Amino acid sequence: MFNIDELKFDDKGLIPAIIQENSTGEVLMMAYMNRESLLKTLETRNTWFWSRSRQELWNKGATSGNLQKIESITYDCDGDTLLVKVQQKGNACHTGVKSCFFNEVFSENNETNGNNRNDEKNRTDEENTNNEKSKNDVNNINTENNKIDINILEKLYDVLSQRKANPKEGSYTNYLFQQGINKILKKVGEESAEVIIAAKNNDSKELVSETSDLLYHLLVLLNEREIKLEEVYLELEKRMK
Repeated sequence: MFNIDELKFDDKGLIPAIIQENSTGEVLMMAYMNRESLLKTLETRNTWFWSRSRQELWNKGATSGNLQKIESITYDCDGDTLLVKVQQKGNACHTGVKSCFFNEVFSENNETNGNNRNDEKNRTDEENTNNEKSKNDVNNINTENNKIDINILEKLYDVLSQRKANPKEGSYTNYLFQQGINKILKKVGEESAEVIIAAKNNDSKELVSETSDLLYHLLVLLNEREIKLEEVYLELEKRMK
């Protein structure tokens, strides 16, 4: 029987976890777990990690819907690395591609090394083309190769409202609602600071990521205070006059 004490956590109580697609063997991502997140992963059968930047637990896919259902967990001969095989729903990477490992350093199959994510991103877009054609394009806009739903904030707001009305075990969103307004405000403050840091560091990718985190937590706050997005839109419209 598994004994968690057989694992070698580092001096910060963390252990790296390599996430692999069970059906294909593709490596999806690497993140860190601590004892609590590993136990929650085993309990819920969905991946939980420890965020080193936010210093808190996070449930992969709780906000995006890209959940990872656990198929198996093993550890290496030294006991200091986990291999987690999952059924990945949607994409694992926050950039919108399947795997976080898309920046090529070397490949014997390619004459030119050091390719960036564009090839993988383009393949992902091509795979999604047939699905996109069946959708109503009225509410979509194009930015390079991606189709963006301009109603995404409304849809996310509705998802948060549903999650608040119908709590789901293991949901980070429900965790925020359960903790209440003070926790939500704390997160809004933290994410605001992260946005400032990313902008100050001139890191565009990080700025996009942190802005997304901030918008998510602001929508949670609006839900908690029962303020509709329409009220915000009306206020913005007034300021355009």
